[in-house]
Amino acid sequence: MVASWAVILSALVYLCLLFAVAYWGDNGGRRLVEGRARSTIAALSLGVYCTSWTFFGSVGLASHSGLDFLTIYIGPILVIGFGHLLVSRVVRIAKTQNISSIADFVAARYGKSERVAALVSLIALVGSIPYIALQLKAVSSSLDVFLKAASGFTPQSVPVFGDLALAVALVLAGFAVAFGTRHTDATEHQDGLMMAISLESVVKLAAFLVVGAYVTFVMFDGYDGIVARLHAQGISASLLERTSGFGSYITLILLSSCAALLLPRQFHMTVVENRAIEDVKRAAWMFPAYLIAINIFVIPIALGGLAVFQEGTVDRDMTVLALPLFDGAGKIAIVAFLGGFSAATAMVIVDSVAVAVMISNHLAMPIVLRRRAFAGIDPGSFVLGMRRVSIVLVILLAYAYYRASGEAALAAIGLLSFAAIAQIAPAFLGGLIWSRGTALGASVGLTVGFVTWAYTLLLPSLVWDGVFWSDVVVTGPFGIAALKPTALFGVDLPQLTHGVVWSLSLNILAYVVFSLWRPATALERIQAHVFVGENETSAAPSFRLFRPSITVEELRATVARYLGEERTSRSFEGFAHSRGQVLELRAEADIHLLRYAEHLLASAIGTASSRLALSLVLRRRTVSTKAALKLLDDASAAIQHSRDLLQHAINYARQGITVLDRDLRLLAWNQAFVDLYDLPPNLVRIGVGMDSIIRFNAERGSYGPGTLEELVEARIHSFLHDLEPVRLKLYPSGKVIEIRSNPLPDGGLVTTYTDVTDTVAAEEESRRANETLEQRVRERTEELTRLNEALTQAKAEADEANISKTRFLAAASHDILQPLNAARLYATSLVERDREAGDATLAENIDASLDAVEEILTALLDISRLDTGAMKPQWSSFRIDELFRQLQREFDPIAREKGLKLTFVPSTLTVRSDRRLLRRLLQNLISNAIKYTPSGRVLVGGRRRGHHLLLEVWDTGLGIPPSKQRIVFREFQRLDQGAKVARGLGLGLSIVERLGRVLSHPVTLKSEAGRGSVFRVQVPVVAALPASGAVPETPAAPVTALSEMRVLVVDNEPAILEGMRLLLKNWGCEVWTASDLEGAHGVLKAQRANPDAIVADYHLDEGDGLDLIKTLRWKTQVDTPAVLVTADRTPAVRDAAAAMNVHVLNKPVKPAALRALLTQWRATRVAAE
Repeated sequence: MVASWAVILSALVYLCLLFAVAYWGDNGGRRLVEGRARSTIAALSLGVYCTSWTFFGSVGLASHSGLDFLTIYIGPILVIGFGHLLVSRVVRIAKTQNISSIADFVAARYGKSERVAALVSLIALVGSIPYIALQLKAVSSSLDVFLKAASGFTPQSVPVFGDLALAVALVLAGFAVAFGTRHTDATEHQDGLMMAISLESVVKLAAFLVVGAYVTFVMFDGYDGIVARLHAQGISASLLERTSGFGSYITLILLSSCAALLLPRQFHMTVVENRAIEDVKRAAWMFPAYLIAINIFVIPIALGGLAVFQEGTVDRDMTVLALPLFDGAGKIAIVAFLGGFSAATAMVIVDSVAVAVMISNHLAMPIVLRRRAFAGIDPGSFVLGMRRVSIVLVILLAYAYYRASGEAALAAIGLLSFAAIAQIAPAFLGGLIWSRGTALGASVGLTVGFVTWAYTLLLPSLVWDGVFWSDVVVTGPFGIAALKPTALFGVDLPQLTHGVVWSLSLNILAYVVFSLWRPATALERIQAHVFVGENETSAAPSFRLFRPSITVEELRATVARYLGEERTSRSFEGFAHSRGQVLELRAEADIHLLRYAEHLLASAIGTASSRLALSLVLRRRTVSTKAALKLLDDASAAIQHSRDLLQHAINYARQGITVLDRDLRLLAWNQAFVDLYDLPPNLVRIGVGMDSIIRFNAERGSYGPGTLEELVEARIHSFLHDLEPVRLKLYPSGKVIEIRSNPLPDGGLVTTYTDVTDTVAAEEESRRANETLEQRVRERTEELTRLNEALTQAKAEADEANISKTRFLAAASHDILQPLNAARLYATSLVERDREAGDATLAENIDASLDAVEEILTALLDISRLDTGAMKPQWSSFRIDELFRQLQREFDPIAREKGLKLTFVPSTLTVRSDRRLLRRLLQNLISNAIKYTPSGRVLVGGRRRGHHLLLEVWDTGLGIPPSKQRIVFREFQRLDQGAKVARGLGLGLSIVERLGRVLSHPVTLKSEAGRGSVFRVQVPVVAALPASGAVPETPAAPVTALSEMRVLVVDNEPAILEGMRLLLKNWGCEVWTASDLEGAHGVLKAQRANPDAIVADYHLDEGDGLDLIKTLRWKTQVDTPAVLVTADRTPAVRDAAAAMNVHVLNKPVKPAALRALLTQWRATRVAAE
């Protein structure tokens, strides 16, 4: 057996441990409470919900009422677990309003009403006393079980200690006084208390799990063993049979849901002691998990107790303790005792502190303030003293209730307290969701509900023999059965359900009716806006502000009496600094400072009492109490109105906005700023340092890797010194924010934050495109190196295909054109011979075929040179009519032969272009117009358009459909109808388009199928040049004009030499032939005469034709007329020939052109002789 002294000693040692933990928490453990363990400690502290009722009473309730015990935990799981958003909202409001208790919260909602605060405090006091009594009863009963087990009977007192319940009560009162009332500011966090309560949560959970495991797996062979033993005794193991009906079950869940947040201790630990709203998220899963864990073994222990102890032999509430003692497991029994003792002490400490704050702030302070009882007394010390006395008084009242309540079960006492606290729920929840609720409605509802609870539930619980009200409970007042407390108006329900339904129904009804009875006051509307959160635009204020006539010094002194000189001075100076002002003590306090002073006082004496305290200060200045209160209300309304207007304005900005003072403290912000950084709302408040926000972001990794201090320092340095926009990337979201800071005159900053993620993404995409361009360039370079290799190869092949094309075309111009040239010479000879014979048809057909081949090869050569850039423009200014005359001479015969009318409209304008290339371009257009016009006319002319001349070629030909007008400029593209009318390969317009590009002369087309086309070429106009006389055409000389003309022909191709010889001989010339310079010298020596003309090929085996002509002229000392025959069409060859006064004829040579030249030279020579 366990000695009674060992049990008492273990309790004392445990209490000493609590004192040590609390002391360490207040001094050395602050870093732990504020660090990473903060959220876990906060979640564990909510375990104060699990009192000795949980530890002992749940098993007792399960033994009597089956699964009813679960309802006590379903409610908190619903509220904290699933309703954590509501809890977060309550915490957020409490922080902005400096809330110190549940009474303060409800009073603040209803215009900071003293009456509402007092009623809630009274309900909380009356509701808490039975609950604290429950804890004392549990401790006393558990010790009785030990003493009875040791001595065989239940002693009335414990040696040395006397009444153990009283001793425990006094020790817990001392603990609560020492660690729960260290500061006047009730909102200041009690780190030591938090640490101690969190430890107690761990202790009672561990103790219950140890006892549950022992009972289930050691005393019995698991859960099945317990069930088997019950069946052997003929006892049912089903708890469903014992469970209450649906109505009672729902009532219990409703009560526990209200208790989860409205019990003074729960509100204190969940809301007042909350350090950060994010902690609610951790509690939302951790607290429900804790409740589930602590109830795992309730059913096995309850069934084990039913199996071991017969009915009436043991208090079922003490089954947790009785089973280990019955089994002789003394150590397990001590663990069970300490678990229950821990559960009881935690509740008593926190509840007494929370209720004491309400008593001092809302019951005592209003009376003392109104009676001006502070003469010669420090109000701060008075507040602390009042709280300490209240703690002792509350605990002693609970002890008295414990002694008076008799043998009531723990669960019955607990549910009675839950029902009392539930009366706060309509005013609390209504204030959060219904903006029309008023202080009058809340007051009447609370009063009606509380009185109904006292009548239907409290009164019947206090009935014992001899008391005068026992008859009232049994028969109703004055024997009126309809007013019987347990069956009002004949409603027959279980007692608890009956009392809860009546009290809450009448409470809600009174709240709604009396709220609608009269309109809300200005302050009630303001507070409703804060609590309900309706985002309506603030209307212009309809009040007139009174002048407060109180100095800053008087106001500061009033607040200092409660909060202390140092803290008050620091707060006032910080507030003035945040507004860019200097604190002048003799100056008149404005409404903003007045409102701030009220906010500060609220943390010490509650919102209602702080409002009263300031109204009394104002009353000294001959302002009535009513007027003083109106002044405070109007000050709040004015500030709220200004703030609403400012907030409403800046909330429309898409960019985040902050206004900072010179110390980088927050003065104003908009929602976009909070959303951009995803900040918790409680962190962003007036006066918070930007360093706190930056530190918060750095701690969660928003700024990326790096040491915390370096990241914070870098961001603050950026705020102060970076005048140019700064871009900041946030992790892990990847958002990029552009920050622009502009200084204010008083040294503060206005900063805007713009989400430029999309812009940066585009830039990044662009950069990546550049990188990928680089990468692509690299890949392309590799590809280009490959392509270079494949280009060197494909250039070697494309150069080779180009060179090979150029070489091929050069070869085509030389090697291919050589035989073509020879064929042309032979064909011309043949035509002339056959004409003399009378039938030249066959020869003419051959000649026409050679014309077609020549045309194709010429076009291919032109395209090749245009594509390779080999054809460079030779810019000059010339009159367009000169070009028109040449083109008219060239195309008139062709048009006449086809029966078309070709008209050139004269123009005197001067243009700047390459004469030769422009002529080639127009030649192709006119040639096409003639070729594809079966009948009608072709018109060539120009229209001036500003500084340009539009050269136009009109025809009445086939026309081009709109769908085909783009493709006609491509190589080898011909229309089906055109192909039937004229021969060709579709290269003419392709050359036109390329020539237009080379010359920068845009070429456009307008055409209509079946009606003709017009091509336009835009050419720049320059200053006019004088007209040159038209060169008269040399009349065609008869063939005999060339008789006996000596012509030296030099070509390295024998076939061409022979063809040229035959052609010239037919013309009557004396032809000398040679294959090179040496051969030419030999011919001249043999003939002993100089030639009249030299026809030389450009490409010779040794040297070129120009060198040959130059050498022969030098040798003969005669500037002999010469013609260079070549397939090389480059300007270099043409220019070199022109410099030597040598005519150029391109291969294949047109015999008519050669004959015209020879005839001209012959005529010139004859004229000279």
